Amino acid sequence: MKVLDAGCGPGRLTLPIAEIVGPHGEVTAIDIQEGMLSQAQERARKANLTTIRFLRAGLGEARLEHNYFDRAVMITVLGEIPDHEAALRELFDTLKPGGILLVEETIRDPHFQTHGTVSRLAGAAGFRDKEFFGKGLHRCVQRCIPCA
Repeated sequence: MKVLDAGCGPGRLTLPIAEIVGPHGEVTAIDIQEGMLSQAQERARKANLTTIRFLRAGLGEARLEHNYFDRAVMITVLGEIPDHEAALRELFDTLKPGGILLVEETIRDPHFQTHGTVSRLAGAAGFRDKEFFGKGLHRCVQRCIPCA
């Protein structure tokens, strides 16, 4: 399985994902901040995880391969991206047909995006809602899959 960690930060999820996909899988961790990528790379090196590819890029810059990933995760990142539409279009294009995008937004994040906003933006990019999990205003998690 090929997984994209979009806005990976210091690799909090990148490393566990790499462990889950194992030696035959691949994780691509992208972030716009070099410092975050450096931290994630160091953590991966210490954990001896060699199936992670690191890329300094912003979502929406058209730097990702088309129809390449099986899954993509974007955790508390959407609100920090200047061009939401371009970012989600690129995520849609980079996922294989039937691929799944997981978007998580947390109310404590100063850039929090509501479920309605995420649904609207994702829908405009070609995604459709699959599942939504939430508990009050503390967490808004949405899984979307590309339309086939």
